[in-house]
Amino acid sequence: MPDYNRWVEQNIPEQTGKVAVITGANSGLGFEMAKVLAQRGARVVLAVRDAARGERAIAEIRRSAPAADLALLPLDLASLASIRSAAAAFLQTHDRLDLLINNAGVMAIPRRTTADGFEMQFGTNHLGHFALTGLLLPLMLMTPAARVATMSSGLHLMGKINFDDLQSEQGYSKWGAYGQSKLANLLFAYELQRRLAAAGRDVISVAAHPGYAATNLQAVGPEMAGSRLWAKIMPAANRVLAQSAAMGALPMLYAATSPDVRGGDYLGPDGLLGQSGFPVKAQSNARSHDQAVASRLWAISEQLTGSSYAFISGQIRE
Repeated sequence: MPDYNRWVEQNIPEQTGKVAVITGANSGLGFEMAKVLAQRGARVVLAVRDAARGERAIAEIRRSAPAADLALLPLDLASLASIRSAAAAFLQTHDRLDLLINNAGVMAIPRRTTADGFEMQFGTNHLGHFALTGLLLPLMLMTPAARVATMSSGLHLMGKINFDDLQSEQGYSKWGAYGQSKLANLLFAYELQRRLAAAGRDVISVAAHPGYAATNLQAVGPEMAGSRLWAKIMPAANRVLAQSAAMGALPMLYAATSPDVRGGDYLGPDGLLGQSGFPVKAQSNARSHDQAVASRLWAISEQLTGSSYAFISGQIRE
């Protein structure tokens, strides 16, 4: 039975007939979301960079839900060409999209660039999802009560949008770049909601953060940097300090499915400093609500990705 005092996965309404796309669904939080939504009856499309890992994730989900309706969509968010190809492939095979979960990301890695020359964290976490959403949104506008749900982080608090050096070419801080990308996720989610509402659309844009959840995300940066010590410390810290990936996925599942969620809502754990616990509506910082910064970032993101959302205010042909 659902727990009406604490929101748990059993509170999720039946999802049969709905289609969900989840980026980064082969592991961690994305995998947990894919498993739960498939168990509730949704058709879940796992949008992943590594096809072999995606197939293993599908096989694992089917062990607990043999009838799960699952599909694989090759997607590399660090490549605009891959994003365009993935969106085209999805649109050719689906006539609705109820839920787009912008989940995938990289955290605190040594400076790298995407295929298009963007700093990897800003390029993957923000620009990649910005471009993907723009390509899939026309179909969502034709799907009743669709939602775009974007994953941020409590570390958006340390972020600042450095318009003079968005790609961290003049100086690079792995945590500063991560904070900027997670702040960008929130600025995007809120600005998308404002634009959808202004155009009278019923698609809503929401956001969430997982708190401190045990996934492989924390170990990737140390491994890429060649730090054997930190590559061992981070998994150990996860075991001692972090909540499970299943718990970390709950705020996004709440954002994506709960009938009491409204456009512009932000969900996170209810525990101390939002690091663990059950999902509740949360507050993000003042920077994330700066509409001037959001509008400027939106315009730059359109220029960098070649994406345009002008269709939101126009007519979408059936």
